Amino acid sequence: MKILVTGGAGFIGSAVVRHIITSTPDSVINVDKLTYAGNVESLAAVSKDPRYAFVKADICDKAAINAIFAEHQPDAVMHLAAESHVDRSITGPADFIETNIVGTYVLLEAARAYWQNLDAARKSAFRFHHISTDEVYGDLPHPDEVKGGAPLPLFTEKTSYAPSSPYSASKASSDHLVRAWLRTYGFPTIVTNCSNNYGPYHFPEKLIPLVILNALEGKPLPVYGKGDQIRDWLYVEDHARALYTVVTQGKVGETYNIGGHNEKQNLQVVETICDLLDELVPKDDSYHRQITYVKDRPGHDRRYAIDAEKISKELNWKPVETFESGIRKTVHWYLENSQWVKNVKSGAYQAWIKQNYSERQP
Repeated sequence: MKILVTGGAGFIGSAVVRHIITSTPDSVINVDKLTYAGNVESLAAVSKDPRYAFVKADICDKAAINAIFAEHQPDAVMHLAAESHVDRSITGPADFIETNIVGTYVLLEAARAYWQNLDAARKSAFRFHHISTDEVYGDLPHPDEVKGGAPLPLFTEKTSYAPSSPYSASKASSDHLVRAWLRTYGFPTIVTNCSNNYGPYHFPEKLIPLVILNALEGKPLPVYGKGDQIRDWLYVEDHARALYTVVTQGKVGETYNIGGHNEKQNLQVVETICDLLDELVPKDDSYHRQITYVKDRPGHDRRYAIDAEKISKELNWKPVETFESGIRKTVHWYLENSQWVKNVKSGAYQAWIKQNYSERQP
């Protein structure tokens, strides 16, 4: 297959591209705008492979996206391009509305027009896989809110949407658009909703890389509120395998929730990182002493947790990494890849992009 991946220079997208090129016979057209979180250095291992092609383009640019479909003739789309940082969505929601909603609409229309003109066999095999988040579901009861030892509920594919932040609301909107294009036009879509990802090549503003790098630099390790917010953590390479499984084996019209079976309080995550750094990069004081509690952010969801039984039963996917094995791999990666971190944090990387990558012109 030839798969068009949007946002393939981002954290999850680059893991998907690396997986496809290194572990399958398929080829990739990577379409990415290369915003602050897009990084072609994350694709160095596959960038010279003849099955990999990169196009710098904005998914909101209708003419550019139409031209990409016409030129590259993909067999499937994996749509990961999105603004994804909750804190940024609170202070600047406009970018999230534009990219996540308008961009998804533009991509859907371009893909539908292309799909309608395929021959019968290729039209039947074509898939549009939309990658979303568990945050569209809102939040779940926290253990301290459940009395009498009742089992804690999980997000299933049938859970009603109740997004809390501008980010999650924009992703919920895009999910609805994708499903509407299936029902209205018969366009062959699949949706996946995942839990919190972590692993190598994660942009430093997110919790786990932020804690690792702040700890190494002797800076405070910020924890919102009491740090009792619970997330289900999914190692990014496990997620990449799941996404490829869905686009190649999933059924049109279905939704698949993808989780890591690793519910952890944010404070537990920070403390685990501190324990690993105390072991791997010891210093006079424990890294635990750098933990700092800060005011909770507005509308902060208390608990997310995915029920991934459907994808396990129907597509035979399960995560390989436990949280303990995945977080150790992640900490090791950041310790061994300081130049990647330096290039991202210094801003030099963005200047290099401007010199070396021009926007696609139709």
